[in-house]
Amino acid sequence: MFKKDTFSSDFTASLVVFFVALPLCLGIALASGAPIISGLIAGILGGIIVGLISGSHTSVSGPAAGLTVVVLTSIEQLNGFQIFLLALVIAGAIQILLGFIGAGIIGNFIPSSVIKGMLAAIGIILIFKQLPHAFGYDKDYEGDESFQQIDNHNTFSELLEMGNHFTIGAVVIALITFLVLYFGEHKKLKKIAFFKMVPISLIAVVCGTVANIIFEKFYEPFRLEPEHLVQIPNILDTSNFNFPDYGQITNALVWMVAIKIALVASLETLLSIEATDKLDPDKRITPTSRELIAQGTGNLVSGFIGGLPITAVIVRSSANIVAGNKTKLSAILHGLMLFIFVLLLPQLLNKIPLSALAVLLIFVGFKLTKPTLYKQQFISGVDQFLPFIITVIAIVFSDLLIGVGIGLVVSFFFIIRSSFKRAISFTIDGNNFLVKLKGNVSFLNKAFLRDKFENIPEKSYMIIDGVSATYIDKDIIELLDDMQELATHRNIKIELKKSNSSLNPYFRQNKN
Repeated sequence: MFKKDTFSSDFTASLVVFFVALPLCLGIALASGAPIISGLIAGILGGIIVGLISGSHTSVSGPAAGLTVVVLTSIEQLNGFQIFLLALVIAGAIQILLGFIGAGIIGNFIPSSVIKGMLAAIGIILIFKQLPHAFGYDKDYEGDESFQQIDNHNTFSELLEMGNHFTIGAVVIALITFLVLYFGEHKKLKKIAFFKMVPISLIAVVCGTVANIIFEKFYEPFRLEPEHLVQIPNILDTSNFNFPDYGQITNALVWMVAIKIALVASLETLLSIEATDKLDPDKRITPTSRELIAQGTGNLVSGFIGGLPITAVIVRSSANIVAGNKTKLSAILHGLMLFIFVLLLPQLLNKIPLSALAVLLIFVGFKLTKPTLYKQQFISGVDQFLPFIITVIAIVFSDLLIGVGIGLVVSFFFIIRSSFKRAISFTIDGNNFLVKLKGNVSFLNKAFLRDKFENIPEKSYMIIDGVSATYIDKDIIELLDDMQELATHRNIKIELKKSNSSLNPYFRQNKN
């Protein structure tokens, strides 16, 4: 895992992920109705525990925005966070079991067009959701990915509201951060030794933080209030920690919540893993069942010590890849940084403006939803572009899981249609008809085949060739038998082309 030639890249990436993860951990905990420290615990464990066990080189885990509603409603249903923690411990055990039985294979059945649509949608969401924070309007929590927000606005109405409530100091800091990041991408600047050693994201955040310190000292109108800065709780105060209520182990509702968390967290993890594998420049494949074991272990430990549910998270993983990580050491280091800085230097972190971190996330968003991606999908054809663009729209206007579900339905429609078209070919030459059955012929082809037969005129000759068919549904075989019986009444001659090499018994020469 530790390699001298990749350490520099991984360390730089871990700093970027650290800055991205910090406000998200806090914001997701706040939105979940859980203690603020629970988000930090999940972020630390997602980096260290999951990072050590996971087989992914690029994925980063932590508290997920997609689970905020689940956590919030579950805490209310169970009448307490400590009972919820017991459900999380059980959920972790269920995930480990799912990993051992190979349930991770489910991730292999998600079409590429849907995955690319998901990444593009996350990019759009990052841009739109972070713009208000960049302007100093922080009513919605950091890391929100849902269209409908808990502040009674949605993704787009929040942008309009931002114009009425922006903070001039935050705008200035966001502009400074943007300029540093923008010019930091210049090729000439990257050749300078200093900028090779120090990541531009760190420089940008430091510049934004220093700017606010200067405002505090010399220009009061631009000074940011604490609500516009990172706010880390005192991790040394043991009263902030919660532990599971094991006395509720026989509570049926606890088990129902545990199953729900395990399934939703596993689905979100598998989606994120598929997405990050697509983004990985080295095209490495993550063992998905091992990932479920890693996530389950993380959730088990998180539940034990008062953390939120953990999943693989696209935003942090994307930031990791965009920053140029090489191995999973970057994920582990980001977890260690969270732990060390939150434990030893919370006062320093509490000086970081949210607007500076928002700009960092906006840059990640732009790289996820580049115009070239849309162009490539459009050129690939309607069967690739429609599932892609519908997935994008559905996620932006709902949430990740609902949007992906809609994208899958559209994608499977095209898969079925493609399979349907390939399964049967129909050739006409006067009163001679050739029907070829190929590949898998399912009951979905029944209506098409029946319609073609019913439109064949009397005194025709029809050859049905099924030698190339690997599978023929029983409904199709029954229809073929019916067609042969009806053909005698309509003066149609039907010949079944058979062969000893036919994969299907119905068209095998030695069929009794």
